Amino acid sequence: MLSLKKSLNILKKTDALLEGHFILSSGLHSSKYIQCAKLLSFPNLADKICKSLANKIKRKYKKIDLILAPAMGGVVIGYEIGRLLKKETIFCERVNGKFTLRRGFKIKKGANVLIIEDVITTGKSSLECVKLIKNAKAKLLGFASIIDRSTKKSLRIKTGITSHLKIDVPTFSEKQLPQSFKSIPITRPGSRFIK
Repeated sequence: MLSLKKSLNILKKTDALLEGHFILSSGLHSSKYIQCAKLLSFPNLADKICKSLANKIKRKYKKIDLILAPAMGGVVIGYEIGRLLKKETIFCERVNGKFTLRRGFKIKKGANVLIIEDVITTGKSSLECVKLIKNAKAKLLGFASIIDRSTKKSLRIKTGITSHLKIDVPTFSEKQLPQSFKSIPITRPGSRFIK
């Protein structure tokens, strides 16, 4: 297993862990932003983290038929975990704001499906994936991610998350924003700092 210290060093070395004032896709504000795409753009460094996550998944889930990842963030990690576990891996993508299976992807009735994401904060995307699994009359095994940055307050998922790393980073709504945040310029995804 990769230690917390080594994991954080890899995240910082690849610029996957940034500090400042960020608005997350959930609309919450945070002092840290985790962009796993930056980590995954260095396969030689990401490999250690992916193997660690795959080992945790292997120990927890004995019968996985399919891995489902939400696009965009889950596509690469879903593929990599699927490769390591030798499991079929598909992804869903948004069409008119709703996750949909496209490209000929299907979830077989009765299949044991694991949802994999890069980062889970509220679990919103993962829960949208659950609807696809239920509609296919398949079985949800659980949720996995490189980083679990959820809190009891923010998490909408009621079952556990298998993650490589649990990072406790407070998040705040616009109304609850601490005074110290208000003096830090907001960096938004897509800016020159976060591509």
